[in-house]
Amino acid sequence: MENQMEEVLEGIYQKTVAHGDNIITVLQEIQNAFGYVQEETVNWFSARTNIPASKFYGVITFYSQFHMTPRGKNIITVCSGTVCHVKGASRIISRIRDDLKLAEDKPTTKDMLFTLENVNCVGACSIAPVVVVNEKVFGKMNPEKISKTLKTYKE
Repeated sequence: MENQMEEVLEGIYQKTVAHGDNIITVLQEIQNAFGYVQEETVNWFSARTNIPASKFYGVITFYSQFHMTPRGKNIITVCSGTVCHVKGASRIISRIRDDLKLAEDKPTTKDMLFTLENVNCVGACSIAPVVVVNEKVFGKMNPEKISKTLKTYKE
């Protein structure tokens, strides 16, 4: 493990564990620092705290906010709740995959510019179908609109 990463992890340890914070807080800090939770960071904290790595992984896999793979600069979240589904979320997802040339099993573009996520509900049914890009909500979306919207993020 490189020294710089270890320094960041020690800082996170001092900020969280040393003050009695829980595993969720530790993982949030790790993800904020590195963009995702890497196996080596879990192993470092497991060794440092004598908490089994399995406890960390239990939290990571339970909460959808945690990611164990690198994510793109722009996060595209498509709502596939009932209302959004009925109003065409699957067509929007297909267009995004086509526009970004995403393989079916790959959520992130090769250039690390975009990551596509599909969620059960974003709680904005009145403006369905909904797409969220970097926390900005776009309602009444359709395949043509999403193509235009994503072009602005490519520039």
